[in-house]
Amino acid sequence: GESAFSGCSGLTSIVIPQGVNNIGDYAFSRCTALEGDIIIPDNVTSIANNAFKCCTNLTSVTIPNSVISIGNSVFQDCNNLTSVTIPNTVISIGESAFEDCKNLTSITIPDNLTRISNRLFNDCLALTSIIIPESVTSIGNDAFYNCKALNSITIPDTITRIGGYAFY
Repeated sequence: GESAFSGCSGLTSIVIPQGVNNIGDYAFSRCTALEGDIIIPDNVTSIANNAFKCCTNLTSVTIPNSVISIGNSVFQDCNNLTSVTIPNTVISIGESAFEDCKNLTSITIPDNLTRISNRLFNDCLALTSIIIPESVTSIGNDAFYNCKALNSITIPDTITRIGGYAFY
């Protein structure tokens, strides 16, 4: 539920049981000692806003095929996050979901996503390349703002809108 373990700064690992189908708002936010890989169980369909925000020692996250929705700022400020696996079942990723993930080097955008939200990858300083699938029609404001290492991007013909400062 909402804020269930928020601020548990001594929590180093979690095992989310199979019976869980939703990870609530701020559920694990500010669990700064939480480290390693988070494996989200197969029953989870949504990860709510700020669920893992400021979990500064997380290094990787595996999201199962059951997830269709990732909320706003879910992994924001997860500075040591280097890899995230997002399945093609995800149809919505909220604003700032990966903002300030300074060590995130690569990510695959799901084939069913239609919009890259505002500030989605803002300040992902280590992100080097991105392939945007043809399902995407718009790129939000500041989506890739300050992605200084970004040296390769593929933008499909399906894009009809690129927001302000998207690649600044």
